[in-house]
Amino acid sequence: MTYSFKNDYSEGAHPNILKALLETNMNQEDGYGDDSHCLRAAEIIRKRIGKPHADIHFVPGGTQANLIVISSILRPYESVISAESGHINTHETGAVESTGHKINALPSVDGKLTPQGIRSVLKEHYFEHMVKPSMVYISNSTEVGTFYTANELKAISDCCKEEGLYLFADGARLGSALCADGNDLSIEEFASLVDVFYIGGTKNGALIGEAIVINNESLKPCFRYAMKQRGALLAKGRILGVQFEEFFKGDLYFDLARHANKMAAKLTDGIKNLDYGFMADSTTNQIFPILPNTLIKKMMESYGFYEWERVDEGNTAIRLVTSWATKEEAVESFLEDLKCFGLEV
Repeated sequence: MTYSFKNDYSEGAHPNILKALLETNMNQEDGYGDDSHCLRAAEIIRKRIGKPHADIHFVPGGTQANLIVISSILRPYESVISAESGHINTHETGAVESTGHKINALPSVDGKLTPQGIRSVLKEHYFEHMVKPSMVYISNSTEVGTFYTANELKAISDCCKEEGLYLFADGARLGSALCADGNDLSIEEFASLVDVFYIGGTKNGALIGEAIVINNESLKPCFRYAMKQRGALLAKGRILGVQFEEFFKGDLYFDLARHANKMAAKLTDGIKNLDYGFMADSTTNQIFPILPNTLIKKMMESYGFYEWERVDEGNTAIRLVTSWATKEEAVESFLEDLKCFGLEV
């Protein structure tokens, strides 16, 4: 049987979450997010991010969160700016574009956007015969494992305010980004720089669930209508509330992210010691080492991971993802096999 480094949601959920779900299982609660757990979790999150007036909504998954936020905010002729590698542009089956909103995709080596890039799109779309870019979509951490520094995010936030654009942050791996080595953003600072974002639970130890946080007052009205229309207003919304209560009543959310990052750092150090390079410089829980194709084939006999991007005829960047539940012995085993198989090929 292989050990999987394919993603950070192969395991079920953290035991504390399962325990909380079991302990509250027989309690009767209201539906559709009006239960005591969702209400309490929302209040805990407001306090944690320093936004007492934020609207908090819980939805099952990240693609759904992206779809609902973008489609509910943009008018029919408006578009969203994203990095080419952005999740909405690559791995959501055209969900956003199926609603009639074009994605203005920008090339990006490190998965991040810049004010210069954003303004270049605005210059190209300047009258009514074109779509009107009205939102900027970023992800933190990005699809290549990088994260935004405080200065980078502030520059984008300032640019969006100056240009009249909404700033939306995909936080599917927000915990990993905020706990990454070199990160200088707190969750409070992060929340203060964006109009809307979500806190990812699915990829950080929850069974399912993301918490959408709306800061901009103009985006708050009727959001639950959009949720219902997109199938995100769950009758048993309590399942989501219980999990986020457990995440944020202490520091569990960030403890789990720190563990995932620690395991990725151990992989990174070991791979570097074997003199292999990387496609991107990442200190989050996604890393992209470049390995010989022959070695990749051999490693795939014992480990699950994705071949991410061909580098040249003989080498490919692979993606290794660690999770809240990744075992240190599995990391050590991977590194030992990489060393041994590397000598053979």
